[in-house]
Amino acid sequence: MGPLVPPHHLVGSGPRRVIAVHGWLADRAAYAAVLPHVDRDAFTYAIPDLRGYGEARDTPGAYTTSEAGRDLLALADHLRWPHFWLVGHSMGGAVAQRVVAAAGHRVRGVVGVSPVPASGVPMTEEQWELFASAAGRPENRRTIIDRTTGGRHPAAWLDLMVRHSMDCTDPKAFRAWLDSWALEDFHEEIEGSPVPVRVVVGAHDPALSAETMRRTWLRWYPRADLVELSWAGHYPADEAPFELVRAMEDFLYR
Repeated sequence: MGPLVPPHHLVGSGPRRVIAVHGWLADRAAYAAVLPHVDRDAFTYAIPDLRGYGEARDTPGAYTTSEAGRDLLALADHLRWPHFWLVGHSMGGAVAQRVVAAAGHRVRGVVGVSPVPASGVPMTEEQWELFASAAGRPENRRTIIDRTTGGRHPAAWLDLMVRHSMDCTDPKAFRAWLDSWALEDFHEEIEGSPVPVRVVVGAHDPALSAETMRRTWLRWYPRADLVELSWAGHYPADEAPFELVRAMEDFLYR
């Protein structure tokens, strides 16, 4: 199956062009809380839905990060963007790195937000069962969100996140995506890349932590730096939107 131009919307009209990629548990609405605060004169943001999510919920595919990387390049071609920046949250961080591996000469820079490393995410047997069963179990999604944000947030917020996650995802696609972002290791394809990178993590994210980023992203990208947001867990766009915009755009202004 060949690449496709994913459903997307544009925010802003600035000369710096950015593709922002959502993570595993949400569609492109994952960026809703930050978009009112971005610099629309400096940037144009394209926010797509990956296959199996949102407007692309019924789109067939392999549901892999490599396939999604090709789709993002198709989107950039459609928009006539020869060069662009990438923002990727969680699974979207792995997708962004697939674009770097395939067409690094087109990528001006990458902001990984609580991003999955190119080596995947190792899990214990109990963790794998929790994630692998989350496609059809909203209670599992709730547990994942709660644990990865440090168990600090109100029940109503967790319920809202889970409800949107269930509504915007195709269960079969959701389950298939897990095998790709968690198990695939392609770090040798990006190791040593000259693409500038900023990694943004939440201090309350127990898995994709600052230490994890130092062992992976910062080791593989010579031009990488790290920003830790003290009030966030795995979902900085929802937990600390102002701080995330500042961390993103301070880097993108370069």
